[in-house]
Amino acid sequence: SYHKALSADPSYKPAAECLAIVLTDLGTSLKLAGNTQDGIQKYYEALKIDPHYAPAYYNLGVVYSELMQYDTALGCYEKAALERPMYAEAYCNMGVIYKNRGDLESAIACYERCLAVSPNFEIAKNNMAIALTDLGTKVKLEGDINQGVAYYKKALYYNWHYADAMYNLGVAYGEMLKFDMAIVFYELAFHFNPHCAEACNNLGVIYKDRDNLDKAVECYQMALSIKPNFSQSLNNLGVVYTVQGKMDAAAEMIEKAIAANPTYAEAYNNLGVLYRDAGSISLAIDAYEQCLKIDPDSRNAGQNRLLAMNYINEGHDDKLFEAHRDWGKRFMRLYSQYTSWDNTKDPERPLVIGYVSPDYFTHSVSYFIEAPLVYHDYQNYKVVVYSAVVKADAKTIRFREKVMKKGGIWRDIYGIDEKKVAAMVREDKIDILVELTGHTANNKLGMMACQPAPVQVTWIGYPNTTGLPTIDYRITDSLADPPETKQK
Repeated sequence: SYHKALSADPSYKPAAECLAIVLTDLGTSLKLAGNTQDGIQKYYEALKIDPHYAPAYYNLGVVYSELMQYDTALGCYEKAALERPMYAEAYCNMGVIYKNRGDLESAIACYERCLAVSPNFEIAKNNMAIALTDLGTKVKLEGDINQGVAYYKKALYYNWHYADAMYNLGVAYGEMLKFDMAIVFYELAFHFNPHCAEACNNLGVIYKDRDNLDKAVECYQMALSIKPNFSQSLNNLGVVYTVQGKMDAAAEMIEKAIAANPTYAEAYNNLGVLYRDAGSISLAIDAYEQCLKIDPDSRNAGQNRLLAMNYINEGHDDKLFEAHRDWGKRFMRLYSQYTSWDNTKDPERPLVIGYVSPDYFTHSVSYFIEAPLVYHDYQNYKVVVYSAVVKADAKTIRFREKVMKKGGIWRDIYGIDEKKVAAMVREDKIDILVELTGHTANNKLGMMACQPAPVQVTWIGYPNTTGLPTIDYRITDSLADPPETKQK
């Protein structure tokens, strides 16, 4: 009938519009029946009858998307939106294509156009939340964590129960050391997605770092009830059991982590820690070396291996020295070194001395460094203390008060990237930088590798060379290194 009407009067617009509708519907029926090419033909016939019929363009976009011909699909969706500016579905589907291509900004722009014409379009709102979350992660990885957080929060505006955005907020706040906020968002993520084992695992990490070991165990076990072979939680549970002295249970968990993921380097490192704490130094070194085979740049395993070698290499001082020097050469490649400094070369000015350590709390190193810090000559030297203490205690507070009362400067650097700490040292124009940790826990050898001070020294915290060529001296005495020692 429509064909007859158009044959009689080709300019009869209502007939053309109706025929285009019929042909488009027929095309969709053919496509759903599996006759995709016949369906495409009907859509083109519809457009030949009515070149302005937006649904035909839209349905072509759908078909070409299904055929993975995305450039053609985009062109069809754009024509649909051009003919019908209120075509929300076309904008939404364009957003999906851009999102799948990784063009998040274009995807978000399409979803915004969609929601401008259809504010309650739930699919577009959900897609917008996903794209904003992905964009948040992208900018966070590029270094702008605050903008990442802003995108995650904006995602929740569009989908207030989107667990992935909540989880990523937890990750971001954890990286920002805002652990109370991180806990809130991990718990929300788990509430809205009870299958989110990663949120449970990360909660466990926070509780472990806060010494709430029972709560950490509970979180790891919850994660494993969701994902029984979740290697990270198996490994982390093993670490907690090690701290609790449950060595058999710890070994079982870490070995399960390795069985679940044989290339999980950090699990081998933690197995080494377990063996070390149990007194099996040779087995510990073997585990560290297995970790290093998988991840040659593993800082934890590399340094733990060197520390452990001090316990068994009596009579093998050359081997011990070479192991440290080899580590230092490899480690130096990870950092750029400063080669000039802005320190004024005025022999009359006070030298600026910096001391860096994570052990300004009730720790053995603190007993050795307390007197030098308290009785330092603050009149003729400027003293800057860089504290990387993880958990301050009464001794930390006492240290800080005494140093500052004497006229020294105290800088808390825990959680700050070591390259940024190196920049701080340069800004402070430190002349002599003294590190007090060596290869023991929470050291700042990455910062020392940057050589932010013209003279760098190691003292107290480690019984050997660090292996870093950027450290010029090691302070020792006849007790730490008896005159008859063969150690280099």
